[in-house]
Amino acid sequence: MAKITLVDDDENIVTSVSLALESHGHTVKAYFDGAAGLAALENDPPDVAILDVKMPRMDGMEVLRRLRRTSEVPVIILTSKDEEIDEILGFNLGADDYMHKPFSQRLLLERVKAVLRRAGRGEPDDPASPAAAADLNARALKRGKLTLDPARHESLWDGKPVKLTVTEFLLLQSLAQRPGFVKSRDNLMDAAYDDQVYVDDRTIDSHIKRMRKKFREVDPEFDAIETLYGVGYRYRES
Repeated sequence: MAKITLVDDDENIVTSVSLALESHGHTVKAYFDGAAGLAALENDPPDVAILDVKMPRMDGMEVLRRLRRTSEVPVIILTSKDEEIDEILGFNLGADDYMHKPFSQRLLLERVKAVLRRAGRGEPDDPASPAAAADLNARALKRGKLTLDPARHESLWDGKPVKLTVTEFLLLQSLAQRPGFVKSRDNLMDAAYDDQVYVDDRTIDSHIKRMRKKFREVDPEFDAIETLYGVGYRYRES
């Protein structure tokens, strides 16, 4: 099963979440402050990271911001705040999912399972896992200079690697599967997020903006993702 890094300063939550995850076969490493958690994430990357927002030494948003400089490990954010702006900030910084405290252990387990599935780490009997090679989303995709390999979570532009988060990869895959066809923001939400996760238009726009920036670091002339204002986005194959 998966290696999971849990970073939260609430000892009760760390204990209960660790027990729930370990009872389903996952391996959990827990840290009680943001600085220690970030060091662990950088030195020993897990399959999934679970980060609390309010922590000593470094909060979860800062951990996520620094982590995204070097790593695309899937991240689930935990917060006791019920404010939309915090949720949007988390997604804009590259979070893959978001949960408000208090939450049920069963729901957290399902969120972890969903993130693993989207990252290509589904369980063997999962129809969305790499074993289902006949599925369109499991096949390597080439569109002009772009190569996407879901099995390796690898994105190349003109042979050069471009590091994408799970969500960015799924958004780009959805666009590139049908070059020239417009995908609305709702279409892209459906491609990148599970039904129980709600994000607004600004979050999708932010993901696209971050993705373009990454490709332009490799190729300053990158313009394959086209915006149709008021409609959505489309992939333009060169």
